[in-house]
Amino acid sequence: MEIRTISWEQTISLRHSVLWPSKPREYCYVEGDVEGLHFGAFINGVLVCVASVYLTINKARLRKFATDTKYQHQGIGSKMLAYIIQSLKNSQVEYFWCDARASALDFYKRFDMRICSERFYKTDVPYLKMEVAL
Repeated sequence: MEIRTISWEQTISLRHSVLWPSKPREYCYVEGDVEGLHFGAFINGVLVCVASVYLTINKARLRKFATDTKYQHQGIGSKMLAYIIQSLKNSQVEYFWCDARASALDFYKRFDMRICSERFYKTDVPYLKMEVAL
């Protein structure tokens, strides 16, 4: 597996098919995509996992983190998140955070991320804000 930076346009197909397949593709675009950092995990040249990071002065926000359903539960997402966090530790970023789907809380807790909000909803999907100090 190879993890590398990619363009925001390369993230759209996986974002759409994994996260919001019932919505139009445009629903998967994020304000700030042009300025964001985008990562892709490739297996035999095939893009199987994407994640986008949006930076502010001392914080980085993870958004649109998606792994192709055929490749889930194989450690690819874990390797991707570890790669991103390690990359951010070498920068000015002090906090890393995301709006985590409630179904993924245990995954993020493995990276020492803690819940820092009440439950909220996006299109009927429950989320909680999670963060970790870098």
